[in-house]
Amino acid sequence: DTEVIQSPGHLVKGKGQKAKMDCVPIKGHINVYWYRKKPEGAFEFLAYLKNQDIVEDTEVFQQRFLAPWPQNSPCSLEINSTKAADSALYFCASSQSTVLRISSS
Repeated sequence: DTEVIQSPGHLVKGKGQKAKMDCVPIKGHINVYWYRKKPEGAFEFLAYLKNQDIVEDTEVFQQRFLAPWPQNSPCSLEINSTKAADSALYFCASSQSTVLRISSS
């Protein structure tokens, strides 16, 4: 209850397969954020959800991902058909209140 629980800890998929990662936010937190970090790149914001609804996302997210968050269930990040470009470390975070995110672009 005092930390975000993300599973599985390790996921290997072949090209064209479905991939699913789960995130259980800290109890009482209503916001979930998904990020990824590719081996050669910086952290990349994917999506922000509040109370099970997507509030903000990216073009990359819209093209490649889903983030279902059913009531009383973990928030998931799903890829329907994996590509080599999806290889990355994926992270989720949660918060009680909104975090201001300022883009550098």
